[in-house]
Amino acid sequence: MDWVDALQHLRAARRPAVIVTLAMVRGHAPRNGGAKMIVAPTAQYGTVGGGNLEATAVRRARELLAEGAAEPELLTLTLSDKATTEYGVQCCGGEVTMLLEPVPVVPAVAIFGMGHVGLELARILARQRIELDLVDSRAEMLTAERLGVPGSTGVLADAVATVRVHHLPVPESALAELPPGAHVLVMTHDHVEDLAIVESALRAPGLGSIGLIGSRSKWARFTTQLREAGFADDDLARVSTPIGIEGIRSKEPAAIAVSVAARVLQQVEAAAARAS
Repeated sequence: MDWVDALQHLRAARRPAVIVTLAMVRGHAPRNGGAKMIVAPTAQYGTVGGGNLEATAVRRARELLAEGAAEPELLTLTLSDKATTEYGVQCCGGEVTMLLEPVPVVPAVAIFGMGHVGLELARILARQRIELDLVDSRAEMLTAERLGVPGSTGVLADAVATVRVHHLPVPESALAELPPGAHVLVMTHDHVEDLAIVESALRAPGLGSIGLIGSRSKWARFTTQLREAGFADDDLARVSTPIGIEGIRSKEPAAIAVSVAARVLQQVEAAAARAS
């Protein structure tokens, strides 16, 4: 498997990786400049020359993965019998500089309910490099006239996210299509719909956070119904409500969306750190 195929495979499997590239070679080295290797937490693909050179790169790449690092860095090694090494001597006589580029798992967020807050939230989150699913049972909430075309026109004109739009009479059915670790935000026009989505999300394996918009009294009613459906306190603790960061009192849709987006991005970063 070459490095391109390996990177695509890891991306599809939602596993982080680091691309290691021989960015610069001075003198003699085992591989020419441009050679690449992909390092995952428990596997590697390709080679940048073997020996101490490669082992050092693999070790540092896995340190970056463990740290959840997002920024690339340069690593320079001298290939000399006089150089102190950890993994054996390489006396080619040259010097190499490697570029280590972390490739994190692309986060996934699903918004259930594309009303006023959902639309403002989609506008914000679409500017992040994520997979963004927009779900509503009302077709009129998802029209091109209302949303625009992602990356081209309208509200989502400047989107960099991969946006998928789902018109589903039973919106909770979209949960089965979400990737592992997806963060779910529930804010539909109907409390019955909200409850059905939350219940289904609690039963769905492998999801990330679950956020519910609404008041504490709404959650108190939901808690009673969910307990009657067989959920324990540990299950209910997975639901964050009201969603958003603390300290924002405005009830304007755009302000609520900013608060929710900030909290979701915190959860995305925390999940990435735990997965590394």
